[in-house]
Amino acid sequence: MTFSTDIALALPELILAGGALLLLVIGAYAQRATGPLMIAAIATLAAAAWAAAVGPIGRGFAGGLVADQASAFAKVAIYAASAVCIPLGQKWFERRAMRTFEFPILILLAALGMGMMASAGDLISLYVGVELHSLALYVLAAMHRDNAKASEAGLKYFVLGALSSGLLLYGASLIYGFAGSTHFDQIALAAQDGAGVGVLFGLVFLICGLAFKVSAAPFHMWTPDVYEGAPTPVVAFFAGAPKLAAMVLFARVLAEGFGGAVEQWRQVLVIVALLSIFVGAFAGLAQRNLKRLWAYSSIANVGYAVLALAAGTEEGVQAMLVFMVLYMVDVIGFFACLSALSRADRPMETMDDMAGLVRERRGLALAMTVFSLSALGLPPLAGFFAKFYVFKAAIGVGDPMLTVAAVLGLVGSVVAAFYYLRLIKVMWFDEAPGQTDPLPGEARVIAYGAALFSFPLVIGALIFLDPLAAAAAAAFGLG
Repeated sequence: MTFSTDIALALPELILAGGALLLLVIGAYAQRATGPLMIAAIATLAAAAWAAAVGPIGRGFAGGLVADQASAFAKVAIYAASAVCIPLGQKWFERRAMRTFEFPILILLAALGMGMMASAGDLISLYVGVELHSLALYVLAAMHRDNAKASEAGLKYFVLGALSSGLLLYGASLIYGFAGSTHFDQIALAAQDGAGVGVLFGLVFLICGLAFKVSAAPFHMWTPDVYEGAPTPVVAFFAGAPKLAAMVLFARVLAEGFGGAVEQWRQVLVIVALLSIFVGAFAGLAQRNLKRLWAYSSIANVGYAVLALAAGTEEGVQAMLVFMVLYMVDVIGFFACLSALSRADRPMETMDDMAGLVRERRGLALAMTVFSLSALGLPPLAGFFAKFYVFKAAIGVGDPMLTVAAVLGLVGSVVAAFYYLRLIKVMWFDEAPGQTDPLPGEARVIAYGAALFSFPLVIGALIFLDPLAAAAAAAFGLG
């Protein structure tokens, strides 16, 4: 590989890095030009997505960076979600008289880290990508500096993030020590007939660190507090793109580095998946704050994605990719609704605040109903297709453990149905406590667009999404 080839493979990352640095310099001298900065950041993400979609395929920088169908699929989805969240957040801060020119720049830096996670070819690039996107997310969580809860959310996320980084590094060092390499293809040779005790210990620590990043139980402790305290548009970003990036990284590590030890890591993933599903389902029952409720909902939904990955097959990876993309649209749409709603300049974030919403804001109430029923998995909404892919992949392996896990996952969906239906009941049948404030245009457009995608556009989207996800899954080389 020549240096020019390496540069071509890393072009999406170079576009994002160069764009972020340039916008940072411009913003430092023109802090009030938030509109042009926002547009420039969206254009930078669009250029990076185009470069990822049409760029060359191969491995660069001595195997540390991988450009394949899987990374292209993930990057386009991640950059698109990031671009949607920029106007949602920027306008939200401006309505609160906070001209934060740094917001779109931090989104670019987070997207840069997530792109590196999707293209990681060894343990070093894995860690660099995880830390780059995490550092940007810590700052984003605490962006609302005058809000004590936001500062608390940023601090909690940072402290617990440091713990997960320690787990990642310890696991990576054990794997390097026993496998003799940091590259996934070389690690695969050491684990081709099953992972030895030392490598297996390292893999467990690595899985624990990555489980923190996707907020899977029992490493979910940061999620409810951070979701509740962080600004609502930032939570929309948190709940979508970073989870997709971490799940793609999860799949790459397991498939390319430990494809010969499927039977060993499958057991760990099934335990993590079931814990996540039931923690998210049962803990969500007691929540009245909608941001905390959807934090537990995200924990449960990550459990379904991990269950698909536990299948250890191309069909399982395909199911995980389809699930995460469809879930990402729903969760961004739901938090766009929350960011749009306020009463007397006070955010509407609790179950009681939503009482009688259908009589005041029929469009948003319908959109939130769609997102709730989709998260529940009701046909023919997007969430139904997402869970169908997951259960089909898990049962298709023929492993009794995965079949039982799929049945238990279905039980978890039934339990979680209670809090989704309770929200719908409150919006449609309870009395409204007062008049809502005028709706901001950008949040309303994003919410309505996501609701239309959830149904009926998802049926047409799956025609294109299914083969793209299949091609991406094939790039990992699982059987």
